[in-house]
Amino acid sequence: MKAQHANSYYAASANLHLDYPQLQGEHQADVCVVGAGITGASTALELASQGYKVILLEGSRVGWGASGRSGGQAIFGWASEQSTLEKLVGKDDAKKLWDLSVESLAVTKDYIGKHQIDCDWQDGQIHVAIKDRHVRELKEWQQQLSEDYGYEHLEYWSQDQLENQLKSPRYLGGMFDSNSGHLHPLNYTLGLVKAAEQAGASIYEDSKVIKIEHGAKVKLHTAQASVSCQHVVLACNAYMEGLNSKLESKVMPVGTYICATKPLGEQRARELIANNMAVCDINFVLDYYRCSGDHRMLFGGRVSYSGIEPRNLAQTMKQRMDWVFPQLSDEPVEFAWGGNVGITINRAPHFGRIAPNVYFAQGFSGHGIAATGLAGKLMAESIMATSERFDIFDKIPHMPFPGGRLLRTPALVLAMTYYRIRDLL
Repeated sequence: MKAQHANSYYAASANLHLDYPQLQGEHQADVCVVGAGITGASTALELASQGYKVILLEGSRVGWGASGRSGGQAIFGWASEQSTLEKLVGKDDAKKLWDLSVESLAVTKDYIGKHQIDCDWQDGQIHVAIKDRHVRELKEWQQQLSEDYGYEHLEYWSQDQLENQLKSPRYLGGMFDSNSGHLHPLNYTLGLVKAAEQAGASIYEDSKVIKIEHGAKVKLHTAQASVSCQHVVLACNAYMEGLNSKLESKVMPVGTYICATKPLGEQRARELIANNMAVCDINFVLDYYRCSGDHRMLFGGRVSYSGIEPRNLAQTMKQRMDWVFPQLSDEPVEFAWGGNVGITINRAPHFGRIAPNVYFAQGFSGHGIAATGLAGKLMAESIMATSERFDIFDKIPHMPFPGGRLLRTPALVLAMTYYRIRDLL
């Protein structure tokens, strides 16, 4: 039986209900894309639009993973700070990576407009300070991005300025970005998949790839079928699940969770967030939230490294939400759900090739709404013989998580304990 989407607000408010067959028999293609999230859908869209014969395979349902469950915040930069990227690849390539991150926002907005994707796009996002050191960090961050990277969309807001827009008692100030924003991630993903289909891509669900035979022509096997092709794109991220052990070792699946209230009405929603921006704090284990297109509060946070959803998830998330917005204490939670994101040790994106004709993009580390679309576009460019921009990412060194599949989780839990304590200081 075909897997169903998570019981989320996003699934309940999906405006497209796509249903694709399971792959059967033997097939030929120019390119086979594995994974029908934003990365896979954008790759398929770009290549099919240029006349390539593309087969897009999804092991569950299109948009089933993080692309259809996330917080929906499309933010500049990468999960790894620019200062970290400068140490990893040097200032020149760090600047190129920064420019690509800004381009990813433009790519997202272009896809939405060009393909008329109804996904509640809203401009505006802010990083907020909880502690005095956060205030210093945000001011230094804004200065660095303005002076070193020429990014002029940022404003630092004092506590008084922030209180005019965000009615929470928790924060001391914030760095507002008018260029970033937020959207309904499942509707965005479904819109990209539909656009790829209309461009000529063949799409199959319930078609998990279980084996890859490498060579000048690559052959991919599912339980029921196979595809032979010139190029492969692996867009699996946190759901690689044994398909390639080397790639899987570089990424750790981490659970993150969201709750949604019932509709609050536009007036009450604007009393909470006057300009309808997305919000996240800058703790290592952070809170992130925004209002939906139908004026619910969507509140995310918490992490799980065990793969097990926390008990009483709705109650736990509501307690966190009420801490930030005490005025929502009378509002019940209607949905609570979670899913895995793929994180790397250094939080930098992990893109590259495992063979000359097999590409991958993973490790967005919770920063993937815009970056995933860019990743698909860059892999498509590389397949079409323009690889310079994609190859920049291959310069980023990535270490495997220690301990392999069995021991990497307890090792990461120990490391995260340190950061949780630091968040409290």
